[in-house]
Amino acid sequence: MTRGFLRSTGVVGSLTLLSRISGVVRDMVYSQAFGAGTLMDAFLVAFKIPNFLRRLTAEGAFSQAFVPVITEYKVRKEHAEVRRLIAGVSGVFGVLLFGITAIGVIAAPVLAFLFAPGFRDDGEQFDLTVEMLRFTFPYLFFISLVALGSGVLNSYGRFGVPAFNQILLNVVMIVAAGFVAPYFPKPGLVLAIGVFVAGFLQLLAQFPALHKLGLLPRPRWDRAHEGVRRIARLMLPGIFGSSVAQVSLLLDTLIASFLMVGSISWMYYADRLVEFPMGVFSIALATVILPGLSSHHAGESPEKFNATLDWALRLTIVVATPAAVGLLMLSGPMMATLFGYGAFSTRDVLMSSYALMAYSLGLMGFSLVKVLAPGYFARQDTKTPVKVGIISLSINMAFNLAVVVPAYRNGFPVPHALLALSTGLSAIINATLLYRGLRRQGVYTPSTHWRRLLPQVGFASAAMAGLLWWISGDWAAWTEWKPAVRALQLTLCVSGGVVVYFLALWLTGARPRDLKSI
Repeated sequence: MTRGFLRSTGVVGSLTLLSRISGVVRDMVYSQAFGAGTLMDAFLVAFKIPNFLRRLTAEGAFSQAFVPVITEYKVRKEHAEVRRLIAGVSGVFGVLLFGITAIGVIAAPVLAFLFAPGFRDDGEQFDLTVEMLRFTFPYLFFISLVALGSGVLNSYGRFGVPAFNQILLNVVMIVAAGFVAPYFPKPGLVLAIGVFVAGFLQLLAQFPALHKLGLLPRPRWDRAHEGVRRIARLMLPGIFGSSVAQVSLLLDTLIASFLMVGSISWMYYADRLVEFPMGVFSIALATVILPGLSSHHAGESPEKFNATLDWALRLTIVVATPAAVGLLMLSGPMMATLFGYGAFSTRDVLMSSYALMAYSLGLMGFSLVKVLAPGYFARQDTKTPVKVGIISLSINMAFNLAVVVPAYRNGFPVPHALLALSTGLSAIINATLLYRGLRRQGVYTPSTHWRRLLPQVGFASAAMAGLLWWISGDWAAWTEWKPAVRALQLTLCVSGGVVVYFLALWLTGARPRDLKSI
């Protein structure tokens, strides 16, 4: 069983790694072509609105509600019943999405004001955001249906196609930003159209795999279907609870729209680097274990449920801890090496680095939430994450109002970094409360592996941090080096950190077999 989870996680992680690499290339094209100014801020807001709704509903509440239900149907019912469920869900979900999309396109000025009220002071930037939003908002329709197809494929152990799908978005946006936009008088509009095209291609890409499984039925409006109604009930509270991190990022964008020009872009580039290890590992692992946990729950196997969750948490600690340390210690070198060219100035590198340092402190929280949340959703419990989400989000908002806003008014030079720090802290609180809830419900009991693992990871991370501090040198010098020198130096830093970390784990007695056992 462990081997299957590792193999599936490896497949998803490998494809997601390619996706994240292509995503970094995409962001490098963005930074060199457009920097961190008015156009980029406007595009990021226009893209973030449908992206936020997508993560809030499609990849958040919908996926967490849909996967356990369809897994239960697969285990307990006939294939024809599974097809009926998919047909009903796609019909009802599709009609609702189309209606929401139409409203979003029409109400683009209202949405732009709600999500970035600070843009109103700059009429040109606000109008540009509205114009782009009319093309980016339909992405919500396409990518939400993609999430439905991904849920079906993941439930049947077909993780490759959904993981590969994100690469399509990055390729289309690289072409749009690097090869098409520079030749048009409105390059921002080209980026927005690229988002629309990418969403359409991502949806089409899943049809062959679904057809091969015999799970591509014609959508039907079947609101009375028992499975459809159950998914709807599970979704309603999950819309908020499963996406607290996204709500926090949205609040960051709203407040950042009032800060100095470039704040939204600086936070975006920092967030992209934090999401790199999350996407490659944490999200991939969460994607793989949710169907497994759902099967264990449906099959009434609490021991296997506990063991699977414990294994996933141990693996997360081992991988996410050095990732957080690396992002913290190498924030400046990473920003300079990946984005510090063209229109992306030395000041942009410095300001983005501050945001990355702040975000890195919350990486462990973000990662643990991805793994702990399936422990609730697999049991079709969406109410507890809602309560936890309200608490952590309230703390985040209180911190922003009590610390960030006054700091900006008093002339604090990097208020956007405080926004990033607030988001990270709320993620840590979220993960802590989710963990405590699983313990109190008697669903999860830590294994004896933890007694040795935590000191081992702590020692190895400290050794890694010391090495990176020593070899990274003066961050200011990195922006003066040639690109090849930066790349080589960063490669040496990352490679050296990885070697020292795993060598330290080995010297303290940790072995690969310790993570192979559930």
